Amino acid sequence: MVKCWVCGKELDLPFVCKYCGGVFCVEHRLPEKHNCEKLSELRKPFILRPQPKTVPLSVLKTKKVFSGRKIRIRTSRYEVKHLLIAWLILGFCFSIRYLFSYPRFFPLMFAVSLIAVGSGFVFHELAHKFTALRFGCWAEFRMWGWGLTMALIFALISGGSIIFAAPGAVYITSRNLLGWEIGRRENGIIALTGPLANLILVFLFYMLQGFPGIVGLIGKFGFYVNLWLAAFNLIPFMGLDGSKVFLWSPIFWALVAIPTWLYTVFQFLI
Repeated sequence: MVKCWVCGKELDLPFVCKYCGGVFCVEHRLPEKHNCEKLSELRKPFILRPQPKTVPLSVLKTKKVFSGRKIRIRTSRYEVKHLLIAWLILGFCFSIRYLFSYPRFFPLMFAVSLIAVGSGFVFHELAHKFTALRFGCWAEFRMWGWGLTMALIFALISGGSIIFAAPGAVYITSRNLLGWEIGRRENGIIALTGPLANLILVFLFYMLQGFPGIVGLIGKFGFYVNLWLAAFNLIPFMGLDGSKVFLWSPIFWALVAIPTWLYTVFQFLI
């Protein structure tokens, strides 16, 4: 779990200092409370000039918005634990049918599911995280307990025939110097990287399908699962990635979503 840099208190939703980039609790969130390294500079007089409400991508890349500290990619133990739990539950749900029909094959299919399904889930979420970090945001994955519970219930009741999983999401908070939220374009790019990560895995798993044995099985399983994940997340409503991409650019959304849907329909019909 993320901890306050001053008192070490565990934080579910930390406060990120806009000036030094540190993570603090509610008691130490102000620069004066955590002896911010930029405190001396903040006390210098400055002229306040009118600024646009939305920060364009070109401005986000300059030192006018970010503090002098280099953005560091952090993955907390709390985030790793959430990713691991969600990964294991998804792997179990997608292999549970073998527990009822062919129990002796369940350990093998569970391992296959962890690689094929788990990679799609983890790379999808990490693509969101690292892109958000690139735009100067605080970003960490948090599992959704109810979503994982419902996935287990549906999988158990249906014997693995129906799997509807909402394992969690990457929570993103802006931490640029002037306190602006990232714009529609940046949100769209962050959302688009998730399905794109799945499409890259579709290509990689497709290459493995021609191999014999367990490698070919992983390739086939991973190919269909990641193709479905990409197609589903590109739906432009329900708060899915597709809705954010469409809100940013309907053209970019169409260029990615329509070919993905057509290819998905073609693969499931042949």
